[in-house]
Amino acid sequence: MLRPPCARAKALTKPRSRRGGGRPTIADVARKAGVGAITVSRALREPGRVSEDLRRQIQAAVDELGYVPDPNARALASARAEVFGVLVPSLTNNVFAEVVRGIYDSLSDSAFRIQLGHTHYSGLEEERLLQLFGSQRPAALIVAGIDQTATSRRLLETAGCPVVQIMETGPDPVDMLVGFSHFDSGRAATEHLLEAGYRKVGFIGARMDPRSQRRLAGYRAAMEAAGLFDPRLITTTPMLSSVSLGRELLRDALAKMPTLDGVFCNNDDIALGVLFECHRASIEVPRQIGIVGFNDLDMMQVAFPSVTSIRTHRYEIGRRAVAMALAEIAGNRPQQRVVDLGFELMRRESTAR
Repeated sequence: MLRPPCARAKALTKPRSRRGGGRPTIADVARKAGVGAITVSRALREPGRVSEDLRRQIQAAVDELGYVPDPNARALASARAEVFGVLVPSLTNNVFAEVVRGIYDSLSDSAFRIQLGHTHYSGLEEERLLQLFGSQRPAALIVAGIDQTATSRRLLETAGCPVVQIMETGPDPVDMLVGFSHFDSGRAATEHLLEAGYRKVGFIGARMDPRSQRRLAGYRAAMEAAGLFDPRLITTTPMLSSVSLGRELLRDALAKMPTLDGVFCNNDDIALGVLFECHRASIEVPRQIGIVGFNDLDMMQVAFPSVTSIRTHRYEIGRRAVAMALAEIAGNRPQQRVVDLGFELMRRESTAR
């Protein structure tokens, strides 16, 4: 059945409903007020930047249309979203898990959310994630390490938000830095073995990232200062750290230097593997060989014998990084841009000769 011509005319002239259920947009407000959309955005976000008459004109259009700002659009248009971007090289390593726990605990009662990125120890992956995170205008960035590529450094410098590099100290942070000296801690571990009477002290390390390289440099400085350095005492591999790899590396070290009587390991997994291999080979710890690990994970205290290790304050590093970023967001830029939380040498049975 055909409708009357007048009914068809009304149907043809009936206004189309707006997408999204008819919710007015900032463009609708601009048309109603007779101004540009940028002017409306400015008046709503920064009223002091437009005249009083223009504010009244725009507010009248807002009230008449029932316009409500879209928080997602506002976040995209503003300098910051309520997100902390966090980049770490590993999510399975207990060391970084503790740092991340400190970050989450510090932000649990805040309006900020956390976006976590895993770089897999890759400079190119870090660049990719920084480009992604930066495009989302985070409130702050927390990034592990100071050894960024030139591209990553530039992305951090132009991020437009507080940046906290963690797990290191150094003279030239992008913005702020909290951590400890890997060189000093490596030297302290080696000096402890020397003071305990060990002389053929070796360095055993896996996954020799820049932080481990600085621990190795500290070891070498201590050995050279004592006049005892020998390159045959160093045994390293780029392979991923594991307890079983620690066993293999001690065998390699002893093959090169049978008189080895002390070992500084670049992490606790390797140190525990060294201890197990000593048990297997009937090498007495600490009488015949001393062992020092790094990071002081819980297993170091319960091993038999218990293992001396360098304790790092990983949870506190995460908390301090958040505190520094929040202070800068609030306009209270920390005067101390580089915070050294130090380390502790936890002396235990493995070096009690």
